[in-house]
Amino acid sequence: MERTKRKFSFRMGNRRDVDMTQGNIFAHLIHFALPLLIGNIFQQLYNMVDTWVVGNYVSDAALAAVGTVGPIINMLVGFFSGFSSGVSVVIAQNYGAKNYQKVDRAVHTAAVMTLIFSFVLTAIGVLMVPLMLRLINMPSNVIPEATTYLTIIFAGISGMMIYNLGSGILRAVGDSTRPFYFLLAAAIINTVLDLVFVLLLDMGVSGVAYATIIAQGISALLIVITLLRTKNCIKLTPKHFCLDRDILKKMIVVGMPAAFQMTITSFSNVFVQSYINYFGDLCMGGWTAYSKIDMLLFMPMQSVALAVTTFVGQNLGKNQPQRAKEGVRKALYLTLAITVVVMIPVMIFAPSLVYFFNKNQVVIDFGTRFLRTITPFYICSTFNQIYASGLRGAGNSMAPMAIMLSSFVGFRQLYLFIMSRLCNTIFWISMSYPAGWILCSVLTVIYYARSDFAKTRLVE
Repeated sequence: MERTKRKFSFRMGNRRDVDMTQGNIFAHLIHFALPLLIGNIFQQLYNMVDTWVVGNYVSDAALAAVGTVGPIINMLVGFFSGFSSGVSVVIAQNYGAKNYQKVDRAVHTAAVMTLIFSFVLTAIGVLMVPLMLRLINMPSNVIPEATTYLTIIFAGISGMMIYNLGSGILRAVGDSTRPFYFLLAAAIINTVLDLVFVLLLDMGVSGVAYATIIAQGISALLIVITLLRTKNCIKLTPKHFCLDRDILKKMIVVGMPAAFQMTITSFSNVFVQSYINYFGDLCMGGWTAYSKIDMLLFMPMQSVALAVTTFVGQNLGKNQPQRAKEGVRKALYLTLAITVVVMIPVMIFAPSLVYFFNKNQVVIDFGTRFLRTITPFYICSTFNQIYASGLRGAGNSMAPMAIMLSSFVGFRQLYLFIMSRLCNTIFWISMSYPAGWILCSVLTVIYYARSDFAKTRLVE
């Protein structure tokens, strides 16, 4: 496999891969996480534009429809994202071990699986819409808008899956800049199409959905072009498409537990949403605003967590477990500092942030209450996010799956069942999230402290 020197250029065909097995750890984490964070912020911003447009120019029912179906969408997206994490770990460890032939076969095995998943998950998504809306107790006045939005999103979900897989491949070899460029392009396109479809063409919720899938489709196309034109071992060559059984098995060993965990957690959140929906569409509107801001709060820790997965994967591929653990430790310090800096202004300016999405004072009151009571607990989440990502980068995704399912599904559902009968107020219902984060972090820290990275390498 041809190897060329790294060049810093904006041409799509050039190499941007980064060897994280040597050099300054903080620098690698920051250089990797920063473009990923900025890209995710832009992605969230265009999702927020969707919410802002329907909340201000369509109806309160439309806001509730678009804002509260996230757990349903995340069920399918989470499943594929889990599989993609398995792809990234296998590629990162083989890249760190400089086994470029296996990297090539991993890329093409993942491409074939993505095509299969695209067909299957599109069909499942479209067919499951009515059932899922019933499960979350969607109010009858919101069901028509929610059905329209979800059906369109699921029909075009393959664009999101192709982008996620392609960006995961790029990140596995240390390239987080080009996924950022493509998210930026998608954000701009989505924003423009939102305004055109809703404000000029009066397409309502369907316009917002079409804008989203078109933007995602373009980002997927850019990823595919990049992989076709790149000059290194992740180059996509259609005639090399294959299903390497050994590599696919390793992807499944790492990816399927993560996929199962993300899917079940999202399914559990569908039921959490049903508890929120009990308090009416104005409370749903406040929860929608909180949820959008919540995603912004999670982004720094999730961006650093992805950097940790790649960092650990590459260093274990080169048999450097101590350097891998040092990367996890420094990532935790970095994430804690960023989270504290971000959450303070969110709590101070909570009413203004909610006002952006909806000007109804009741909605603002609900959203502000959610932000100010839940936000301080994001500090707890940094521990489970960073340590779980370190374990996945080492090839161990079974333990994070078990811990997160126990905390985010089993414990959270038990908590909601009890609280809804003892004191069925929105405050105690919303606290189900912090309660799950605290338990998850405690269990993850204990497990991580007893783990041995050296025993979890996927490469020979």
